[in-house]
Amino acid sequence: MADNGKEATFVVRVNKCENGSWQGQVTWADRDEKLNFRSAIELVSIMDGALNSEDK
Repeated sequence: MADNGKEATFVVRVNKCENGSWQGQVTWADRDEKLNFRSAIELVSIMDGALNSEDK
């Protein structure tokens, strides 16, 4: 991940923890977009992708 100096607000709702990982929903508060995630790695990937999509 590159440090591009961008900021965003995300609301993370963890619904359950199975197989040692979180499952839940992340809301990108600045755009009111919601996505479900199945692991902590997927959560970080969603947030990273959201910040990188602002470049386009």
